[in-house]
Amino acid sequence: MNEASGHARAQEPWRRYLPWQGRIELAFWILAFAIPAAANTMVALMDAQRDGYALPAWQPALWEGSSALVSLLLLPGLLALCSRWPMHADTWRRRLPAYVAASLAWSILHVVGMVLVRKAGYALLGDHYAIDDWPRRFAYEYLKDVRTFALIVIVDHGYRWFWRRLQGEVRLLDPPDDGSAPEQAGLPERFLVRKLGREFLVAAGDIEWLQAAGNYVNLRVRGRDYPLRSTIAGIAAQLDPDRFVRIHRSYIVNLDQVASIEPLDSGDARVHLRDGTALPCSRRQRDALRSRIGAPAATA
Repeated sequence: MNEASGHARAQEPWRRYLPWQGRIELAFWILAFAIPAAANTMVALMDAQRDGYALPAWQPALWEGSSALVSLLLLPGLLALCSRWPMHADTWRRRLPAYVAASLAWSILHVVGMVLVRKAGYALLGDHYAIDDWPRRFAYEYLKDVRTFALIVIVDHGYRWFWRRLQGEVRLLDPPDDGSAPEQAGLPERFLVRKLGREFLVAAGDIEWLQAAGNYVNLRVRGRDYPLRSTIAGIAAQLDPDRFVRIHRSYIVNLDQVASIEPLDSGDARVHLRDGTALPCSRRQRDALRSRIGAPAATA
């Protein structure tokens, strides 16, 4: 790859976004809960003023703030669920019951959490917070929570879908029309990458390493990650064992890319690649990797 093409690739918008991705996503979710909470607080105060009764500003602020705070604390678990077991056209029927059960758990934890925060807030301000009719109140809260839950799932799935399309998504080549295997011995030598309506081929030998990511495996090729719809075990069985080796339950590495192996005190290791990347290597896989690259096995 020449310098000009490398510079052009580095200037792609999604690559400039990468260093900021985590912070932008965190800011988005904070604002997604904070803005409605502030708006609902203002509406409650305006309704109270319109109806002619005194409502201390701290009360609606605490009601809405506690709900937003607990929702944010529960958010990582829901996003992890979406990442580990995403719903697609071929999986949504099987996974929908799990998401429904998760929405119930979300609502229970949300209600209990915000009630505890409100009780603490009221106590600090010399007041008392109580709920008389718990079943009815929970049914009311669940109807609100399930909409929030569904919206988060939809936004997260949509964001992940758009991100995959922006980066490019890879899949195995389809068999030819005559039904013969696309590659000899069942080991694919090329993968088909689809990116924003364009398709191109990636040689298996250009894959530097692979990482499990939920229902996907990210293929690292020349600094880019291409998600492949597969499990790490499934793709491992289709790669050339003379070229690729599994070094961790979540990682496979191209032996040609390995520069050195750094033993760790824990018994695990760190695999350093030629481009400076460091990957984890489990204790179970360490000696096997050392033997594959011709290094002597580590002593206990």
